[in-house]
Amino acid sequence: MQPGGQIQLFDGLGRECVARVTEMGRKQVAVEIESALSVDRELPIKVTLAMGMPANDRMDALIEKATELGVHAIQPLVCERSVLRLDGERAAKKVAHWQAVAISACEQSGRAVVPEVRGVQTLQNWLRVATGDAEARKGVLSLRDAVSLRQWLGAEAQAVSEGQAKVEGGFVFLSGPEGGLSATEEQAALDAGWTAITLGARVLRADTAPLAALSVMASLYETGYEAGSEA
Repeated sequence: MQPGGQIQLFDGLGRECVARVTEMGRKQVAVEIESALSVDRELPIKVTLAMGMPANDRMDALIEKATELGVHAIQPLVCERSVLRLDGERAAKKVAHWQAVAISACEQSGRAVVPEVRGVQTLQNWLRVATGDAEARKGVLSLRDAVSLRQWLGAEAQAVSEGQAKVEGGFVFLSGPEGGLSATEEQAALDAGWTAITLGARVLRADTAPLAALSVMASLYETGYEAGSEA
């Protein structure tokens, strides 16, 4: 771009504006703000995905797609069967990288709110803190006898999507790494009051299951959006 070109900016917290480039340099760009935009592209619910980190580049892709689908926050976890194990400085660098992936995905998808990629924790430590959040509804993506996601939500989702009700609190979905959660880990979550949720008869990969759950939530709770509604 060159001086005079118009761009759209966002601050990651929900504010957008139209600006015009006044200076284009190699290391910095100066712009002049022209007008504010009022557009809400966020889901009416806050969904946190807590995941045993898949290995290789699958975590990057998972964060990218989850951001596009409207995730509120992402909690990377180290589980018993985790292939990818991070701690210390290496974990901090990975989280910073994943946060940059989320920002890029917001730019592509038009979100003005950047989801938080939280610091890496062990499942055991995180579960103690997360279970204490009484407002959030908590589901473990499971292969055992479990209720379907639609059954778990009941008629609430339709009422919300039709504007007849509001959601109090948010949702947290826990899923395992390659090989899934161990029986001990899953039982610990269930003993703490979490609900076993099934997404169907097929076995989904570690980087597919959380996205499938988020997709269902977005489909069920998403309210109508009309393109061109900027004010």
